Amino acid sequence: MRLEITCEDRLGITQDVLELLTAHQIDLRGIEIAEEGKIFLNFPNIDFADFQQFMPKIRRIPGIADVKTTLFMPIERERNELRAIIQTMPDPVFSIDMKGRVVLFNDAAKFSVDNDTSMLYSTEISELIKGFHFTKWLDSKETLAQTFKVKYVEQDYIADLLPVFVPDTDQNILAGAVIILKSELRLGQQFKAFHQKETNSFDKFHAHSAAMRKVIKEAKRMAALDGPMVIFGETGSGKELIAKACHDASSRHAGPFLALNCAALPDDVAETELFGFGKGTFGSPEGKIGLLEHAQGGTLLLDEVADMSEQLQRKLLRVLEDGEFVRIGDNQSVKVDVRMVCTTCKDLGVLVESGKFRQDLYYRLNVLGLVMPALRERKQDIIPLTEAFIQQHCAKLGRNVAKLSKSCVEYLNTYPWPGNVRQLQNALYRALTLLEGNEITKSHIHLPSCSTTVSFIDENFDGTLDEEVKKFEKDLLRKLYPSYPSTRQLAKKLGLSHTAIANKLREYGINKATVKI
Repeated sequence: MRLEITCEDRLGITQDVLELLTAHQIDLRGIEIAEEGKIFLNFPNIDFADFQQFMPKIRRIPGIADVKTTLFMPIERERNELRAIIQTMPDPVFSIDMKGRVVLFNDAAKFSVDNDTSMLYSTEISELIKGFHFTKWLDSKETLAQTFKVKYVEQDYIADLLPVFVPDTDQNILAGAVIILKSELRLGQQFKAFHQKETNSFDKFHAHSAAMRKVIKEAKRMAALDGPMVIFGETGSGKELIAKACHDASSRHAGPFLALNCAALPDDVAETELFGFGKGTFGSPEGKIGLLEHAQGGTLLLDEVADMSEQLQRKLLRVLEDGEFVRIGDNQSVKVDVRMVCTTCKDLGVLVESGKFRQDLYYRLNVLGLVMPALRERKQDIIPLTEAFIQQHCAKLGRNVAKLSKSCVEYLNTYPWPGNVRQLQNALYRALTLLEGNEITKSHIHLPSCSTTVSFIDENFDGTLDEEVKKFEKDLLRKLYPSYPSTRQLAKKLGLSHTAIANKLREYGINKATVKI
């Protein structure tokens, strides 16, 4: 039988629980104390009559808010979850203690060794894997992750050596290591899979929000067409990524995908980059082929097309109308077959009305229009994006994947992200490069001051007005409660009666046990 006890963080409360178990002569098999104010107990099943007497007594212990049965303790679930992952891995995995003796191995390791399974336990790892001094590595002053070529069952393998640390109060204690072996065949399979073309170019997008799901659905349809396309959206929202995905999903995917940033280059440079120039021009005997010719049969992305000069707009219009152009300093027409995809963070319609963008070019380009939502309009995607970026950055930095604290998750969800996805990605990279532990908290995320009290709700949100109001109300109370832990103080702050606040706190389950103060 297992119990989950919700309680206050009170000195001696665990001792009170243990004394009650002793009084009822209950043999305790295991106890686990979680950080969020919970105690888990594991003991043999007791008679129903004894259980009926025991439960009320434990509830009457000062500081205990709730007691209920549970199917498993958190550490049991974690241990079995990790064991399941390791056992199903196709690569041999060994876990060794500080003396280099095998304490755990998976099925792949068992099947690759002819010995009796029981013989593997306590076997010196150096008897199984040759070519690396494991005990010397474990005894070194600083045991770091290593990758080495080794011999295992008379074959070459790459071994990933990962130290196992047990966190202590002020330091991490080395407890052994995990060894993951990869054969040449497995490495070849992984290398081939890494370089395989994605079956669906849109799979890399995190589209949990209704706004992003709509964009992906529209983009897939537009990718199958061959007309010019304009992608609107704020800076950093991912316009170029969606443009590349459309190219990869189009009939032109075998052709090149090239880009020109119209805002980053002076007019004359942008023109030569786009159209090239003929022989003898600018003192060059060979001339130069422009991006339009290089993109033949593929896609040309014109990034921030609203900043294109009037001269460049005029020449681009001819390409769209006639499918040909003349290089600078040349008189021979060049025919091209290129799909034009443009991005902009400005309103082209307004620029047309003000005379800053050609109307005829606008209608030529804006055949297919797609609007990338700002990150604040796709809040359900923030944490999935965050977790993906953390994995990417940690892999590049060669460190274990960090986790997010609860306060950090709340902060990321409420920040308005004026720089959108790019700002999120950069903020996480900075946090990880300076992170000393393995948990990212709110203090690690350095962002410009922006109001996080404004709630951006997508027009396609699921639920009723009453449900959205309750969400806002619950969130507000949870944020204020640590500063006003007395219901009377909180009632005064919000201009409500003490009874009304008490009822709302009870309804939303907000108390000292559920909110860190």
